[in-house]
Amino acid sequence: MKPRWYFLLSIVNVSLFFAACSSSDTDEAAQFFLRGNVQLQKREYKEAIRFYTEAIDKKADFADAYSNRGLAKFRDGEIEAALADYNKAIDTDADFGTAYVNRADTYLALGKAQNALTDLLHIQKTYQDSTFYQSRLGEAYAGLGNVPMAQAAFDKAIFLDARNVEALTNRAALAFAQKQYPSARADIDKALSINPNQPEALNNKALLLAQEKKYADAVPIVDKALGQKPNQPFYLNNKGFLLLMLNRDSEALPLLRESIRLNGQNAWAHRNLGIYWVRQKKATDALTALKQAEAIDPSVDNLYAWLGQAHQLAGNKTAACEAWSRGKLANDAEATALLTTNCR
Repeated sequence: MKPRWYFLLSIVNVSLFFAACSSSDTDEAAQFFLRGNVQLQKREYKEAIRFYTEAIDKKADFADAYSNRGLAKFRDGEIEAALADYNKAIDTDADFGTAYVNRADTYLALGKAQNALTDLLHIQKTYQDSTFYQSRLGEAYAGLGNVPMAQAAFDKAIFLDARNVEALTNRAALAFAQKQYPSARADIDKALSINPNQPEALNNKALLLAQEKKYADAVPIVDKALGQKPNQPFYLNNKGFLLLMLNRDSEALPLLRESIRLNGQNAWAHRNLGIYWVRQKKATDALTALKQAEAIDPSVDNLYAWLGQAHQLAGNKTAACEAWSRGKLANDAEATALLTTNCR
């Protein structure tokens, strides 16, 4: 599970920013900047980008315009282009805290947790009492596998604001990864009581229900998350898994394929595709998918149970028993049971 959320930029006070400026180009830049802010608030991102670009054309060192244009690009799905704008904003103003926060968010979206952490620590003195900053810091530490520091940051975010839905959702994800399901459930339920439509919280609620094998109950919840983010690859994969568990394999396959197309580095999606092919008795396809999952993340739940079954399907009992043995070492109960039954 990897929940994502996005920091909401506080739009700068342009009139104060330009108090000491008087050139006509600067005045025009300010007007374009304000128009961009209006379009950004209206979620008209392409129009916002156009106005911010006009502002930059009038004032090449306009750090705020670069930062806001980066945010508009980020929200419009132009992640690399957003990063370039944040870099330019920081090059222009090395003390621009908001740009560091938003660049950190972009790094997290790109899976570059160490880069994000470096940016966040750079501004820690200024932002350390911000609940949003602490939640972002927790996500960076979680991305690096530093559970104690991630836990501390999420705890502080919630201490600063008990209604921070994003921090509650992220802390629940951390607890889920540690198999601390009661803690995860408490945080998710609280998050959804505050915002019943928060897509990451809905997705994680569906995963908790799946953990309890309540697959049919989970489907409409993940559907609600997909209603808000129809191309979110983790949600698509999770629904695909739920459908597999409900023996609706033909419905699951296109979701799993689309999830992998959108994000080929999700080991869980490759594992789920492997489950599909095992059920279809296509050993070669199953082994390809499951070995891909293993290459990305060998800690995925029940991976070796299914990998062993794929080898068994291919007629390779030795490889099957080796896979189940690796699963037993990883405390995989299903792999252990298969090993005991088939490899005496």
